[in-house]
Amino acid sequence: MDSLQRKCLSVASLVLAALSNGCKKTPQISLACEATPPALYQGEPVTIHAQADSVSTNKNVHVRYSWSGTGVAGNGETARVASGSLVPGTYTVSAEVREGRPGKEGRKPGQSATCSTEFTVKEFRPPTISCSADPPMVSPGGSSRIVCVGASPQDRPLRFRYSTSVGTVIGIGSVGIFLASPDALIGSVAITGSVEDDENHSASTETTVTIEAAAPQAAIPHVEPLCRISFDLDKKHPTQVPDEAETCLDHVALMLQANLDAKTVVVADSTTSEKETTFKQEQFRAKHVLYFAEQRAVNLKDYLVRDKGIDPARIAIAAGMEDDQKGQAYLVPEGVSFDVEVQGTTWINESAFIPERSALDLKRPQSGSQ
Repeated sequence: MDSLQRKCLSVASLVLAALSNGCKKTPQISLACEATPPALYQGEPVTIHAQADSVSTNKNVHVRYSWSGTGVAGNGETARVASGSLVPGTYTVSAEVREGRPGKEGRKPGQSATCSTEFTVKEFRPPTISCSADPPMVSPGGSSRIVCVGASPQDRPLRFRYSTSVGTVIGIGSVGIFLASPDALIGSVAITGSVEDDENHSASTETTVTIEAAAPQAAIPHVEPLCRISFDLDKKHPTQVPDEAETCLDHVALMLQANLDAKTVVVADSTTSEKETTFKQEQFRAKHVLYFAEQRAVNLKDYLVRDKGIDPARIAIAAGMEDDQKGQAYLVPEGVSFDVEVQGTTWINESAFIPERSALDLKRPQSGSQ
């Protein structure tokens, strides 16, 4: 082979190599999609990620993404779905990627790819509730704690409610207090506990409390404190029966009317300063000595006799040892010793005192005798 032939073969080889390199294909780009999370409840966020492969690294090549699907809003490789209005079900989101010169992306073979993925909007599940009564049996007039346990599969906030057709239920969160009426009939009482989440999904259950007859017990009568009266508001008339005493004295009268065999004892107190005043008056033999506690007790009895028509024989008065300006009324059942159960009082000689009229005398006319 001469030199000319060798030169021709060399040129031919170069041409073939150049042609071979020029016909080499550009790699086909690919695209993969994934939804995170793949399952969710209505209103929860879901994000779609698109991952492209074999994209050209040439700085003059532009890459553009586009998205499609219900509620999808995409930005580059990432898209988000607003699921607040989506009903439960399965949804598909699609993405496409294109590369190429700006404005000419995807025009050549291998410069585009698509992918799709699915996510599921789950059906909301209602909350659950279980309730129990503690104790499960009460007597008429008794009470039982209704303890409820509620749970939401979606961890939604919960509200509790209680109801019953017999008695009363007072609810505080997951605990209710069942109050049986004093005249409740013997038998089972159904109590309903309900729970509701903030999406208005609810559930309810029932528990029962059995009302049983109370075991008979021998009633042991005792002295019963009724109510206290304060004399410290009227500084000018510290022993006169104040207007505010009306409610208390009305209660005393009603208790005496309801317990015909009982009596009442009114015990009045005086402060240390008042006792010192009385002592000084006695010491200097004043014309009028003011016994604060004794006068208060006399005035309270006078009101009950005149205004409420209570038999004076059913009311005893005494001075107490407390350091205050109050009067305390007690209901004393028949056969009960007041001195044994309430100590530290001194009986008052009523004949040594004259009742004082008070503002209560102007408020209502005197009632007739009992």
